[in-house]
Parts: sequence; C-alpha cells; structure tokens
Amino acid sequence: MTLPPLPPVATVASAAINHLLAQEPWAREKLLKHAGKVAAFDTGVATLRLRVAADGLVEQADADAAAGVTIRVKLSDLPLILRNREHAFSYVKIEGDADFANTISQVSESLRWEAEEDLSKLVGDIAAVRIVAGAKGAFETIRTTQRKLAENAAEYFLEENPMLMRPQAVADFAAEVAKLRDDVERLGKRIEKLEGGRK
Repeated sequence: MTLPPLPPVATVASAAINHLLAQEPWAREKLLKHAGKVAAFDTGVATLRLRVAADGLVEQADADAAAGVTIRVKLSDLPLILRNREHAFSYVKIEGDADFANTISQVSESLRWEAEEDLSKLVGDIAAVRIVAGAKGAFETIRTTQRKLAENAAEYFLEENPMLMRPQAVADFAAEVAKLRDDVERLGKRIEKLEGGRK
C-alpha cells in the first residue's frame, strides 16, 4: 500500500493561514488593500510565495511572479520567532514594499489559533477545554523538566565532576596566574641584583 503524496508546503501554509484569516475579518480587510501583491518568505533553503487574493485570503503564487516584499529568515531563528511572535520581525530581513511588509507584520502578530474552538466542533466544548488544558499542562511539564535537566547537568559538571568552570572562577584563576608571574619576575630581578652585587 503506497501513501498518497504530501501536498506542497505552499498549499498547507496557505490553508493554515486562510483558516486563521477566515475567523478575523479585520485582518482580511487589512490585506485587501494589497490584493494581487506577492509576499516571498525566503528561508535560504526554500522560498514560500503567497499572493493576497481578492477576498483578503492568500493563495500560492507562481514561482516567476514578482514579489512585492521579500522576507528573509534563517531556519535557526524559527523557534525564537514562534516563541516570541511580538518580536518576530526583529529576526528577519525585509526587502520591498514597506507598507505591505508592515501589514504582514501587524496581521502575523495578531492572528491567534483558537484550538479550543476548532476542537469543540469535533469533540464538543467540555472535551475541547480538557484537551487544550492537558496539552498546555504537558508542554509546561516538558519545559520545566528540560530546564531542571539542564540545571542538574550544569551543577554536576561544575560541582560534582568538574569538567566545566564558572566564568568567575576562570577570571580568579587568571588573576592569580598573572600575580604569580609578576612575583616570579620581581624575584628574578632581585636575584639578578644580588648576583650583580657579589661581582
């Protein structure tokens, strides 16, 4: 049994964005002012090209369509962008239509996925609330566990099996070495003086 091919990234991305836009008339109104314009999102590995449609939603644009704005982002910055959406545009480089880029920034900062609302259509209101609360709890547990694991590993390598050193300890050690070097130099000069006095 062969699995059907996966849809292109642009199709998935436009469907997800349109799902959010469908719930936010204000966002579609903002985008309508830029109907027909193409935004290119360049990750360095692949470029996602989306056009603003006549209804304020987005659609996949042709590869040769001229981009009104190009937003360049490093793949390594994506986790930071997803974690801190309010400052997402500080991680990217923007070229082209400043007004269009500003609209994209405003819309992307304000769009939120209402997971409970979407789940409630499938499993009902109560189950949706519990599923989302459980997922949030699980993510918080994972984040707390990850933080504690990192703290424990750092403590082990600093205190119990010292393979690492605290920056202050390194600075103190360097200062002691410099002091010892100066003392040795002074002692060497005194010895030279004493030997010179004997001759």
